[in-house]
Amino acid sequence: MKDIFNNIKHWHKVAYILTAYDCFTVALSYFLALWLRFDCQFTHIQEPYLSKYYLIIIPYTIFTIAVYYFLGLYRSIWRFASFYELKKLVIATAITLITNVVVVTVFIYRMPISYYVFGIAFQFFFAVSIRFSYRFILLLRENRAANIVENNVLLIGAGSAGRMILRDVNFVNGNKKTGTKIVSIIDDNSNKWGRYIDGVEVIGGRDKILYAVEKFEISEIYIAIANITPSDKRNLINICKETDCKIKQLPNMYAEKAGVISAGSLQNITIEDVLGRDPISLHQEDVAAQLKDKVVLVTGGGGSIGSELCRQIAKYQPKQLIIFDVYENNAYDIQLELKRRYPQLDLVTLIGSVRDARRINSVFETYRPNICYHAAAHKHVPLMEDSPCEAIKNNAVGTYKTAYAAMKYSCDRFVLISTDKAVNPTNVMGATKRICEMIIQTFDKAVRNNMEDQLPVLLSHQLEVNMDAAEKVSAGSGHTEYVAVRFGNVLGSNGSVVPLFKKQIAEGGPVTLTHKDIIRYFMTIPEAVSLVLKAGANASGGEIFVLDMGEPVKILDLARNMIELAGLRPDIDIEIEYIGLRPGEKLYEEKLMSEEGLKETENHLIHVAEPIKFDSEEFLNNLGTLMVLAYDNNAEDVVETIRKTVPTFKG
Repeated sequence: MKDIFNNIKHWHKVAYILTAYDCFTVALSYFLALWLRFDCQFTHIQEPYLSKYYLIIIPYTIFTIAVYYFLGLYRSIWRFASFYELKKLVIATAITLITNVVVVTVFIYRMPISYYVFGIAFQFFFAVSIRFSYRFILLLRENRAANIVENNVLLIGAGSAGRMILRDVNFVNGNKKTGTKIVSIIDDNSNKWGRYIDGVEVIGGRDKILYAVEKFEISEIYIAIANITPSDKRNLINICKETDCKIKQLPNMYAEKAGVISAGSLQNITIEDVLGRDPISLHQEDVAAQLKDKVVLVTGGGGSIGSELCRQIAKYQPKQLIIFDVYENNAYDIQLELKRRYPQLDLVTLIGSVRDARRINSVFETYRPNICYHAAAHKHVPLMEDSPCEAIKNNAVGTYKTAYAAMKYSCDRFVLISTDKAVNPTNVMGATKRICEMIIQTFDKAVRNNMEDQLPVLLSHQLEVNMDAAEKVSAGSGHTEYVAVRFGNVLGSNGSVVPLFKKQIAEGGPVTLTHKDIIRYFMTIPEAVSLVLKAGANASGGEIFVLDMGEPVKILDLARNMIELAGLRPDIDIEIEYIGLRPGEKLYEEKLMSEEGLKETENHLIHVAEPIKFDSEEFLNNLGTLMVLAYDNNAEDVVETIRKTVPTFKG
């Protein structure tokens, strides 16, 4: 017999015990109801009522057990009892009450009203208490364990997002014995000061952060503000960074709308947050109108800028998007991403180099793109100093060949991705990008003046001025609008200092800086790309668009911030080492050449540079010489010819 009992599943044992308990308590409930009705004295209970009780109670008890069984009240896991189980108990109670009243009154005897009222009340109380007492005891036990807190957390934000995180941490994570508890709240809304959310006080505004950290021995800070501007977040983070606390943040405003905010939604602070500024406000209706139902080509579409261009273009429903890149792995990655996110998008991924004139002409001839975003380029400054011929081949000659193909095959707009390093360049990479801008201006002038036939054809790595007429464009046949977009360093892009610093910090240092006073302008990749798209939409031909990138950032401050965000101490845990300026590098990047003026656009953060005038014919002759020298790999003469071609080159 003992073996049989031991083989019964645990939940079956619980169900049998609950059944026995319910049988006893249901009978007891209605007896107590009669007892109360007659002044709590058994001898005062009138014999007709007592005899009818004895007659009724056994069938009623069996009926009640059956109702409980069919509603699943013997199959629930009561340590996780919730509103669902409570609802089932309410339904079961209502069914048994109504049945009891109707059957007894109609077929047996008229019992006192208090008999039913107190009887069903006792029945419900006994049923709920036994079933929820187990969970209540577990909660008490786990709350006592949760009082052993290892990490005190300061929560910034007393809104709905903050409330959800507070409850998730204090009432869920605490029960999992994570040792983390939110002990204080900060909010800039003075109306909330001195008030409580789930027993945790809102002690004041951001000026109380340092006070709270010291008083409550805070080890972590959670920023839980769903709607916060980048500049406001940056100021908040700068205050928090004065402490030694680990800082986490709510990633974006959409989590709150989706109702999925939890402690797991929090992310570590990034360098983009520390450097954050308010995003550029761009009305993108004209961008949408320009790109919708158009064939769009992105050269260098697998790179950091090119891939973001593809992401943003895809959402505007182009007729066809063509990714063109020489590096197959990057192209493949963005192809998979876009196919997953935009399954209806007509996406073409092509491998090839802009240096190959026949390949780039074939692409334009086959797909006839309406818009071309030219992001293909060599961008690493030190590498191009050592390989100036490759910079000319890829940046200058590649841009010329792509621009010519755009004109030849009636592309409506050609948008060049340029850089602030093209301004008074001190390195080969910047000088070649300035040459690219000059190519754009040259093509714009030729198209405007119906002189397309005067532009030479670059083919087979030679400057063929007297090509077959079939290869050349006739005068007046071009209508392409050419525009350049110039911006500074892009956070997280290939060649950016940020990935280098991250790698050096992960390896334990040192973090290498070229100079303690070096400064740079920074922007995010989405910002840069939104400007490119805006420029493409608003171009009338020949412009160089320039973004007001705000205040410059000292690279030393950037390095220190990144080390601190990694939870380490600059010059103690991670050494900062100065290695001297690299060849071609300058301390200060400029957005405009001194000769260039600025013209306002509809957006006060976007300007148009007044182009420097130059002799187009002389420029084309120099470009031809540069190409010949580059393919002869004559690096010394290439650099000298770059100086002649770009008068502002100081390398």
